[in-house]
Amino acid sequence: MKTLLQIAMQELGVKEVPGKEANPQILHYAKEAGFPGYTSDESAWCSLFMNWVAQEAGLEKSGSLAARSWLNKGFSVSIPEPGDVVVFWRVSRESWEGHVGIFLGFSSDGKRIYCLGGNQGNQVSISGRSTEYLLGFRRLRAAGKTMFSGKTLKKGHTGTEVVSLQDALKQLGYNPGTSDGIFGPKTEQALKDFQASDLTLAINGVFDKPTRELLAKLLNQ
Repeated sequence: MKTLLQIAMQELGVKEVPGKEANPQILHYAKEAGFPGYTSDESAWCSLFMNWVAQEAGLEKSGSLAARSWLNKGFSVSIPEPGDVVVFWRVSRESWEGHVGIFLGFSSDGKRIYCLGGNQGNQVSISGRSTEYLLGFRRLRAAGKTMFSGKTLKKGHTGTEVVSLQDALKQLGYNPGTSDGIFGPKTEQALKDFQASDLTLAINGVFDKPTRELLAKLLNQ
């Protein structure tokens, strides 16, 4: 399955149609994401787009057209990675208005946040916003129950299964480093720290069956 970022990148350039007409692709986002009452692309659609992209990526949705609804999804991250969700306030921090996009990176001076999102300049685009408008970064979880493949993972392994392990460890407060899909020393140490929290697990840094089952159990409580 493609990632949140990969799916959103494929939609770059989709834009509103001026006047009474609406871009069929934006209405498609609405229909597929569960917003049948959305009929005009003149209405704000950044959260609509995020809901559709999240659904396509097999991740949890906010189910709301409110950009700030994403602050209640996933888990908070202080050091964001490309593909995380970023939420900004608009007009006033105390208002309901906001914007949601997919984090790409910071400007060289750290004062702007670049993100990919819908309804940015009335289209799916990449734009930068001042960090003063930041409300938070979130990392989305997989929709439904957390499940892992039956593959045993250890140092040296790479791929999407390692990314899932890294994200899962972060949800419980362990630090495997960047979720880059590379099972390196930092991921191994984070896994050992997790294993050391339970007397039944071997502290071997290997994502074996007992470790996998306990991790899934804790995440699905």
